Amino acid sequence: MSHSAEMKQYIYGLYWKTAHLSEQYGSLEFKEFLQIAREKGIFEYPANLTAVHVIDCIGNNEPINNTALAEKMDLTKASITKITTKLLEDDFIERIRLNDNKKEIHFRLTAKAQELYVLHAKLHKEEQDRYFRFLERYTSEELSFIKRFYQDMIDELEERMSERKAID
Repeated sequence: MSHSAEMKQYIYGLYWKTAHLSEQYGSLEFKEFLQIAREKGIFEYPANLTAVHVIDCIGNNEPINNTALAEKMDLTKASITKITTKLLEDDFIERIRLNDNKKEIHFRLTAKAQELYVLHAKLHKEEQDRYFRFLERYTSEELSFIKRFYQDMIDELEERMSERKAID
């Protein structure tokens, strides 16, 4: 195996380790979020972290419609519809119509979701600050490369997903 092939194999192993750790960390992060919520007397919450992020996005942009929510979250409209339907059923969000447009439906948070929104915003800020401190170890040039690498990885994964959806 050439040096280049060995390096590629090593990086491929790091890719899978990152994927597994990311999945584990996301699960742990959500469990910790729920534990903190319970400690603060919040006993009703969405079933997953993506739904919490939808609550956060609505809270940051309300009133917001399905299309804008999908764009800001970088999710499909179908995914947003599924999540918002469940959030509506569970009384975390409500539908409203703006006075100037009676047809278009917008979402806003209920009082029940507002507590989750505030808690999530606090924890999200702490996580963001931690990540920014981590990035401080890199030079501007290295950060530019990391940015390019992540964007290339995202593009590659989105392409693979669209190919697989075509098979579906």
